[in-house]
Amino acid sequence: MPELPEVETTRRGIAPHVEGREITEVIVRQARLRVPVPVDLVDRLVGARVGELARRAKYLLVPVSGRGEAGTLLWHLGMSGSLRIARLGELPKKHDHLDLVFDDGAILRYHDPRRFGFVDWLAGSAERDPRLSRLGPEPLSDAFDGERLYALSRGRRLAVKPFLMDSAVVVGVGNIYAAEALFLAGIDPRRAAGRISRERYDRLADAVREVLAAAITQGGTTLRDFVAGTGEPGYFKQRLNVYGRDGQSCRRCGAELRLVTLGQRASVFCGSCQS
Repeated sequence: MPELPEVETTRRGIAPHVEGREITEVIVRQARLRVPVPVDLVDRLVGARVGELARRAKYLLVPVSGRGEAGTLLWHLGMSGSLRIARLGELPKKHDHLDLVFDDGAILRYHDPRRFGFVDWLAGSAERDPRLSRLGPEPLSDAFDGERLYALSRGRRLAVKPFLMDSAVVVGVGNIYAAEALFLAGIDPRRAAGRISRERYDRLADAVREVLAAAITQGGTTLRDFVAGTGEPGYFKQRLNVYGRDGQSCRRCGAELRLVTLGQRASVFCGSCQS
């Protein structure tokens, strides 16, 4: 599943090609996504101009104005979705469900084999949409720190890994990056969230920022279905310490990495380095 760094990489990759451009055509090949494509999307978008792209958690926000009521396209890539830039004359592939065609011939093309993603229309302020308003802070913002983690974890018996992955606590820390951050911070993912000290949560918050910033810089994590907005894959997978490496040797101490299931998600950790 594309996580926060993949969505941020996508935003940065497609932004120069679509910001400030007029939408001249909208082509919907498959409207039956996780949320059906709005039936009036073509009427709302043709003739409108795209503003500055933004990201909130794993959502991509595409503001448009100039044709009727201004609003925002709320895009979620789901399990297997990707956005890339194509050009007029470039034939769509199987599972290319939606195109936004721009006045310079560029096409923003949405590809999603599993159709778990969606694009929805938000009128007015996007921040009021319940899918966004209930989210916790961005992990790279000043609102996220060890003090927040410590305060929200008091009395919680939940294991720290699913606690860290709760979008009400902090957004965008999915399975890959939670595992990697806990390794960097030296925290056993099975440990109860309420039994971790403030000092260790400070280290964990720093580790979350470090691993996400590194992943964004390197273009996200190359997974089976992900491609960035320019069609280039990410390269962060080469640096993963624990995720997907169960049974292999710890890069730090050489011990065999262990696999457990937490919150119905696989979690790999080092029993020697993480306590």
